[in-house]
Amino acid sequence: MTAPTAPPARQPVLVRIAVVLVYLSGLTSIAIGILVLLSRYDIARAEVLPVSLLGSAVILFGLLTIAIASGVARGRRLARLLLTIYLGVQFVLHIVTIVTTETWDWTSMAEMAAYAFIGFALWTPPGSRYFRDPAADQTDAVTAA
Repeated sequence: MTAPTAPPARQPVLVRIAVVLVYLSGLTSIAIGILVLLSRYDIARAEVLPVSLLGSAVILFGLLTIAIASGVARGRRLARLLLTIYLGVQFVLHIVTIVTTETWDWTSMAEMAAYAFIGFALWTPPGSRYFRDPAADQTDAVTAA
């Protein structure tokens, strides 16, 4: 027989909003990456490869962000860490997009604001409590008994 486990922690509202924003962020990153990739036809021939690589990178990290969002919704600590790393990389990619292109400034800035909110929601105390270590909870339950 297995020992009864504690019910899962209730997902805080900030985390729920952050998960929705993560999905939207991933989808908009894919869309922005496709548009950046397509904008290579409007630039000088020497800049085609860097713009193509930048658009592809934005698409790739948008897909990775969507893939990790379900782990964040379930309270996985590794998913939160990976999402933070992915969002950091995407943040840098959007800064590069703002610097190297003229047409994607407002969309990249909106994405960066969403990244800041997601990071805030996942790492501040209400959201951080949701991502507790399950092994530590079991240890607390054993010591309390």
